Amino acid sequence: MIDEHNNNTRGIMSTTTSDARANAAPAAERTLFGHPRGLATLFFTEMWERFTYYGIQSILILFMVAASGRGGLGLHDQSANAIVGLYFGGTYLLSLLGGWIADRLIGGQLAVLSGGILITAGNALLAAGSHQAFFLGLIFNVLGVGLLKPNVSATVGQLYPESEGGSRRDAGFSIFYMGINIGSLFGPLFVPIVAREFGWHGGFALPAVGMLFGVAQFLATRRYLGRAGAAPASTRPRSWLALWGFIAAIAVLTGLMLGGVLTVNAVALSTTVSWAVGILMAAYLLYMALAGGLTREERGRVFAMMALFAASTVFWMAYMQMFGSFTLFAQRYTDLDLFGWRMPAGDMQAVDPIFIITLAPVFAALWVWLGRRGRDLSSPAKFAWGLLLMAASMVVMYVAALRVMHGHIVSPLWLTATYFLNACGELCLSPVGLSSTTKLAPARFAGQTMGLWFLTLALGSFLAGLLSGDYNAHHLATLPALYLTLFWWSAAGGVLMLLLTAPVKRLMAGVQ
Repeated sequence: MIDEHNNNTRGIMSTTTSDARANAAPAAERTLFGHPRGLATLFFTEMWERFTYYGIQSILILFMVAASGRGGLGLHDQSANAIVGLYFGGTYLLSLLGGWIADRLIGGQLAVLSGGILITAGNALLAAGSHQAFFLGLIFNVLGVGLLKPNVSATVGQLYPESEGGSRRDAGFSIFYMGINIGSLFGPLFVPIVAREFGWHGGFALPAVGMLFGVAQFLATRRYLGRAGAAPASTRPRSWLALWGFIAAIAVLTGLMLGGVLTVNAVALSTTVSWAVGILMAAYLLYMALAGGLTREERGRVFAMMALFAASTVFWMAYMQMFGSFTLFAQRYTDLDLFGWRMPAGDMQAVDPIFIITLAPVFAALWVWLGRRGRDLSSPAKFAWGLLLMAASMVVMYVAALRVMHGHIVSPLWLTATYFLNACGELCLSPVGLSSTTKLAPARFAGQTMGLWFLTLALGSFLAGLLSGDYNAHHLATLPALYLTLFWWSAAGGVLMLLLTAPVKRLMAGVQ
C-alpha cells in the first residue's frame, strides 16, 4: 500500500503566493473532534477513491487474462502485465498534471470533484461489458485519479491556518491517513468476492457505486471546506490553451484507438514510456545540479538524491509485482481453500495493507528508539535495508515458484510471508524517501523535486509490467526466473546503497 506517501504531493508542489494563503483560510470554524468539519468531507472522498482504485487493481489483471468464454479479455500475460504497469504508473504521471491544473486553473475543490466524476464514469465503463468501453474506462480512471489524488490531500492542509502551528495539522493528516488505509484495505477485500459471485462486471460496478457515494457526499458537504482549495493560486490565460490542447490530443488518440485506426502494442508502449520517464528524470536532475544555479552544498544534495531515486525505482519495480505476477500466482498456484471457503485470488492483496497498518507504528517507534540512543540509521542505510528486505521477499517467491515447478500447489503462507517482507521494506524506504526529498530539495526546485520523486513510482510501475511479461504460464521455468531476476536487482541495489551510505551522507551535507 503506497498511496499514503502521496498525500502531501500537491501541497508541496503548490505555488506559495498571497492568493494561495488567502484561499487556504479555513471555513467558518465548525469543528468535529477538534478539527475542521471539512476534514470529514475529504476523509470520505479519499476513502471511497482508494476503495475504488485498489478494488479495481485486485481484479484487473485476472479479468484481462481470463478467457473470453469466461467473460474476460483473453489477453496474454505479457500484454496484461504491461497494461497494469501503464495503468498504475499513469496515475502517478497524471498526478503532476492534476496538481498543475488545480494550481493554475480551477482550484483544488473543483479538481477533486472533476476527478471523482471521471473515476465514477470510468468505473461504469469498466462494468459496461464492451471491450472498447473497458479501455476507455481505464483512460478515464487515470485522468480522474490524476486530478483527485494530489488535490484532495493538498486541500486537507489548507483547512488549517498557517498561524496555528503544525501539531493540529499533523493530527488532521493522521486522521486523513486512516481513510486511505480503510479504502485500501476494504477495496481488495470485497471487490473480488463480488466479482466471483456476480461476474467481472459486477466486480467493476462495486467501485463505481463506491465512488458515486464519495462524489455525492462531497457535493453534500462541500460547504464545510470554505475557501480551502476554492480557487487556483494563480491564473494564466495560456494555461487554458495548453489544457485544451492536451484534452484534444487525448480525445483524438482515444478516438483513433477505439475506431481501430491506431493499434497500440501495450508492451512496446510501456517500453517507450519507461525509457522516456527514465531519461526525463535523469536529465532534469543533471540540469538542476549543473545548470540550476545551485550552491556547492545544494549540488551535492542533488547528487545524493540521484542515488536515492535510483534505489526507489528498483524497489517499486519489485513491489508492484503485487498487482501483476503475485496475483496470477495466487490464482493459479496457491491453495486458497480456507476451512471450506474458496478465497478469491484478489483478496490476497488485502494482506499488504493489513501489515502496513499494523507495522507502521512499530517502525515509527523503532526509529525514535534508535534516535534516542544515537544509533538512528541514515536515509541511504534505510533505503539499503528496504531493498534487502525486498530481495528476501523475492527469495521466498523463488522457492515457492520452484515448488510449483515440481507440481505442487502451495500454501497462501508463501504470499503472506512475501507481503510481510514487502511491507517492512516499504516502511524502511517510502516514508523515509518522501521526508528526505523534502529536506534535500533545493528551495527553488522544491515542488519539481517532489514531482521527480513520484516519477520513481511511475517508472517502477512501468518496469514491473515489463519484467512480469517475461513470465509465461506455459513455460513454468520462467516463473522462478522472474523472481530470481528481481532478487538480484533488489539485492544488488541494497548492497550498493550500503557501500554508498558514507559518500551519500557526505553529499547530503548534514541532512539526516
